[in-house]
Amino acid sequence: MRIHRFAKVVAAFLAGVMLAQLLYACSPRGLRLATPTQAAEKTKLTIATVNNGDMVVMQGLSRKFEQANPDIQLWWVVLEENVLRQRTTTDVASQGGQFDVMTIGSYETPIWARRDWLRPLDLGANYDVNDLLKPIREGLSNNGKLYAVPFYGESSMLYYRKDLFEKAGIAVPQQPTYPQIREWASKIHDPAHGVYGVCLRGKPGWGENIAFVSTLVNTYGGQWFDMKWQPTINTPAWKEAIAFYVDLLNKYGPPGASSNGFNENLALFSTGKCGMWVDATVAAGLLSNPKESQVYNKVGFARAPIEKYPNGSNWLWAWALAVPKTSKSPEAAQKFVAWATSKEYIQLVAKENGWVAVPPGTRTSTYENPNYRKAAPFAKIVLAAIQSADVTRPSAQPTPYKGVQYVDIPEFQAIGSSVGQTLAAALTNRTSVDQALQQSQKSTERFMKHTGYIE
Repeated sequence: MRIHRFAKVVAAFLAGVMLAQLLYACSPRGLRLATPTQAAEKTKLTIATVNNGDMVVMQGLSRKFEQANPDIQLWWVVLEENVLRQRTTTDVASQGGQFDVMTIGSYETPIWARRDWLRPLDLGANYDVNDLLKPIREGLSNNGKLYAVPFYGESSMLYYRKDLFEKAGIAVPQQPTYPQIREWASKIHDPAHGVYGVCLRGKPGWGENIAFVSTLVNTYGGQWFDMKWQPTINTPAWKEAIAFYVDLLNKYGPPGASSNGFNENLALFSTGKCGMWVDATVAAGLLSNPKESQVYNKVGFARAPIEKYPNGSNWLWAWALAVPKTSKSPEAAQKFVAWATSKEYIQLVAKENGWVAVPPGTRTSTYENPNYRKAAPFAKIVLAAIQSADVTRPSAQPTPYKGVQYVDIPEFQAIGSSVGQTLAAALTNRTSVDQALQQSQKSTERFMKHTGYIE
């Protein structure tokens, strides 16, 4: 049975990587808990979330929710992305019951819903579920029921420094290509003055470097598996894509690129150290906000680059809030989830921090709002990227899976993280691209045989 296979997957994956990161997650740096201020009769909600900018804003504004609901007290566990995924996966798979609200993504939601690990959400008539962008809403549903609601949604896009491009005489088309990215990086790379031609994810993890690498492989014509679930990693398309990636970052990327994920590259770009960056569209609002970015008035936006195959070059994702079946206070948890993803919350963020700072990629009404369109010059590109991402056709060849930057099977969490480690070794020249792909092919084949997908 697949559930037994998944239990083996969880055990195999977590055994090698969990201990050190769990120690971090349980340390004072990894755990942020509100101090109890009133008697114990309050309903306590423990919320696990990621340390991305929009989530930190949510934590700050949650005092408004507590003021309106004095019988509910929020306790926060704020974690780095890879650690969050491992903590929540461990808890939900073991039915640990640590959390009342979990921040999970488009990958986990339908898988966990099928395993009856999440509560279907009933958010009331005033919530306006149909206002949620259709691709995002469908990615968080199973059999027509919504099991998580998006705090923000995203695709991927190109960010570039307009001032550097103008100085170099570069005109950016609406749809850039990866050969152009290499050419532009060579022209604007200026490490002597602290500017690197391009920043890309290099930190190992299925949701870190593999998120970007999967889209790169897609657009180079590759795929993770053929229709018989045979791994297709050691193939010409993968070799061409990974050789491009390694060469580009080694020549024109910042030092230590193998340690940089979304947050690290965001910090580099926002402080003027990156000439280009291909990553999540959610960064657009942060880079355009003078409170968050030193280059807020110098950022240009374009579609994610393509190579041979245009579809699959830009991903589709949502960080969403879900209520696990083991929540001790499911009604209060759903009340918070509804508040944090509502139209009213978006208005609250706009009032407190400005329209450019509101959570993107969730609601049609946000993109129809003239105040948001005025404050967010990137809004049209972001919406088009989200609406064009097709999880059913990520590759030029037919695939047995859905998902642009991931494969929608439980086992991918382990497979992607293993391959991510190997590709990080190639990025630091501890192994060659050929050796990295051969090793990734063999380890993935072993894993797929062990879990029963192939003989």
